[in-house]
Amino acid sequence: MKPISSLARAVAIASLVFAGSFTAQAADVPIGSEALESHVTTQVQAIDLEKRLVTVQGANDKPVTFQLTEKAKALPNLKVGDTVDIYVTRAVAYVLNTDVGGAPKVSDESGTIRATENNPNPGGEAFRQVRVTSQIKKIDLKQHEVSLLPPEGKLQVVKVENPDLQARMKNLKVGQTVDAIYTEVLRVETSR
Repeated sequence: MKPISSLARAVAIASLVFAGSFTAQAADVPIGSEALESHVTTQVQAIDLEKRLVTVQGANDKPVTFQLTEKAKALPNLKVGDTVDIYVTRAVAYVLNTDVGGAPKVSDESGTIRATENNPNPGGEAFRQVRVTSQIKKIDLKQHEVSLLPPEGKLQVVKVENPDLQARMKNLKVGQTVDAIYTEVLRVETSR
């Protein structure tokens, strides 16, 4: 997550300043989001049921092996040659907390949805959501900068370049928090 964190904070501040001009009706105000989905279709090349390993054909015909957990209950139904569709959705949403006094923090949540009795084909979904909360520590209207304190504790200064967003900075308050919510969903479907 390190490579996108600076970019995410810059986008968050730009969105934050834009949203700051509206009257808040709730404690959390959504201020922006982005999403990207990828899809790969491949075939199962090998299965080791005892070790719970599945090998699929990867890019440039190189094999890619996955270690599955005990949660993959339908693994015995998977066969060499089965077609596997893998969908990955990555999204980030930004939320401004209109209350003052929140603290920087990180929360991490994950879960799975598996195949059912009515659908014996192996597959399912897994998700992971990470919420990174940064606190506004300083607002410099003359320099058009907002200083954020992320959970790792090193103050980061974000320069607001857009003149329209600079004009809206006066609506921000020191002590407000900005949440960047990163979500990844992995969906696997199989067919014969």
